[in-house]
Amino acid sequence: MNFIPNENSDKCQLLNNICSCFSMTSVSCSECFFVLRTCALWNNNRFVVVTAVVTFLAVVVSSIGFAFGTTATAPWTTSAIPGITGCYQTSAVVQLFIPFLLLIGLEFGLMSLTLMRAIQSWRSTNSHIYTVLVKHNIFYYACGLFFSGLNALTLLLFHYGYQAMFEDFQFIVLAILATRMHLHLWHTDRHAHGSSALMFIPLSDISSAGSPT
Repeated sequence: MNFIPNENSDKCQLLNNICSCFSMTSVSCSECFFVLRTCALWNNNRFVVVTAVVTFLAVVVSSIGFAFGTTATAPWTTSAIPGITGCYQTSAVVQLFIPFLLLIGLEFGLMSLTLMRAIQSWRSTNSHIYTVLVKHNIFYYACGLFFSGLNALTLLLFHYGYQAMFEDFQFIVLAILATRMHLHLWHTDRHAHGSSALMFIPLSDISSAGSPT
C-alpha cells in the first residue's frame, strides 16, 4: 500500500482502514486458536477459560480502538523518495505501539499459563498430543512476543514505513504458524487414533481365536 501511486489523503485513509481490518482479523483468529488451546491444556478450567476469553476480548477491542482512532486523525503525505508516491503517515503514529503492548501482555499471560500447566503435569502426562500442544503454544507465544516487541520498538525509534513493513510481516508469520500448527496437531490426533484402531483389531482377533468354541 505504501508504494501505490496515490496522492489523495482520503484514499490513503480508506486503503489503510482496509489493510487494518484484514490485519486485525488475521491476528485475532491466530490468537483465538491459541487461547482455545491454552484452555484445553487446563481441561477447560472455568477460571482459566473466563480469564483468558475476557482478556482476549478486551485486548482485541482496545487494539481496534487505538488502531483506528489514531490513524483516523493522523495526517498522510506522499513518499519522500524521489519518483515514488504512496501513503505515509508523518505524525501521531507513535501511539500505535499500544496495541502491540497489549498483545505482548496477552501472549505473556497465555505463555505463563502454558508453562505452569506443563510444569504441573510433565510427569503424569505421557500423551504425544499433549506434548505437541505445549511445544506449539510456547513456540507461537515466543514468536509473538519477539515480533510484538520488535514492532513496538520500531514504532518508537524509526519511520512509519519500517513499522508498516514489520507489522505486516508479523501478522503473516503468525497466521502461517497458527495454520501449520493446527494442521500438524490434527494429523497427530488422526495418527494417534489410527494407531489405536490398528492395534485394537489384531488384539480382539487374537482374543476371539483363543477362546473355546
